[in-house]
Amino acid sequence: MAKISRRSFLKAAGSASVLPGVIGAGGLGAAAEAGASETTTKATPATSGYLFFTPHEAAFIQAACARLIPFDEVGPGAVEAGVPNYLDKQLGGAWGAGERLYRNGPWQAGTPSQGYQLPFTPAELFRNALRGVEADLKAQGKVFTALSGDDQDAYLKSLEAGGKDFNGVPSELFFQTLLAMTVEGYFSDPAYGGNKDMAAWKMIGFPGAYASYYDLVEQHGVKLARAPMSIADAPPMEHMHQGPDIPAKL
Repeated sequence: MAKISRRSFLKAAGSASVLPGVIGAGGLGAAAEAGASETTTKATPATSGYLFFTPHEAAFIQAACARLIPFDEVGPGAVEAGVPNYLDKQLGGAWGAGERLYRNGPWQAGTPSQGYQLPFTPAELFRNALRGVEADLKAQGKVFTALSGDDQDAYLKSLEAGGKDFNGVPSELFFQTLLAMTVEGYFSDPAYGGNKDMAAWKMIGFPGAYASYYDLVEQHGVKLARAPMSIADAPPMEHMHQGPDIPAKL
């Protein structure tokens, strides 16, 4: 596999639409190559204050996220950008409870094109998988947070490779979902709990995802040089359509 820089990986990932968590696919190949083998976060935050994750789960999630998108000279890592908080909010909310997830079966293996086929809500998927990870590491006499960066990467790659069953959750599906949600949280609107201080948007030059660009849509070729804006920070839509061919008013 050809090496890619963290900057190119994150810019490519950031070009995708980032919404609250979705069951998705990914691979450690790009993410692991993107970070130096021993790059770590500047500081390990406390594992308290989570709504969904237990302290043990939070410790693993923080350490894993730090390996998937590490802090370096390019920009903040996943932990600094609040990705664990994003995961916690999504899994502890309506999305985690499977509010809009079809769950009537049949529960059987499908083809890759058929997407997610398990009976678990996202919250159940993470809870089962995290318990399986803890048991798997315990059987090996290991604690994930005590491993070196290289050994943490090796364990994450073993999850990506598959072949382990974590209480009904294939290890590769858990890894793919964790990676996808880590990238989502890194580039999401801060209103969803991640992308703290819009650091990821600033890094890639994204102006934000607020609702109204009405005064900008006809300024073709003009560089938008301003700080990014969150949906939560944008003022209410107060533009009135002034065009003679647009009679409607907002």
